[in-house]
Amino acid sequence: MRVASGAITGAELAERCSVTRQVVVHDIALLRASGTPILSTPQGYRLEMKATEKIREVVAVSHPPALTGSELYTFVDYGIQVLDVIVAHPVYGEITGGLHLSSRRDVDLFLQQLEASHASLLSSLTDGYHLHSVQCNDLLQLREAEAKLQERGITVYPRT
Repeated sequence: MRVASGAITGAELAERCSVTRQVVVHDIALLRASGTPILSTPQGYRLEMKATEKIREVVAVSHPPALTGSELYTFVDYGIQVLDVIVAHPVYGEITGGLHLSSRRDVDLFLQQLEASHASLLSSLTDGYHLHSVQCNDLLQLREAEAKLQERGITVYPRT
């Protein structure tokens, strides 16, 4: 796999291995089933590295779609990895979308993919309310990021 970004697309894997994209998807599924920690991210597949002493939290937020970039850039600027987005759908229950964003470049690529696909944000299903699983080195990072989110007009709900 590509070392620089840590992720490689299924199409690139297929081309490098001279197989179809479907073969890549199948083989990735087999590798995952065997316990290989492979993440499927908007940027492509990547091996999950063990998090040493990382803190995982769930942050509840609400904002209009126009503030999505501001929200995600704030997290990564504070050294926080945004692992996923979670919404509670009234019919389907909890819906989770993997993000695995840890840099401005990751956020740029996510936002470009979102725009190019004309897809809706999961938070559009819940009027802007959603959760993020995040990972960071210490809670001070997270609290500072949450304060900055509030300054930028993004509601951060207190933990219960």
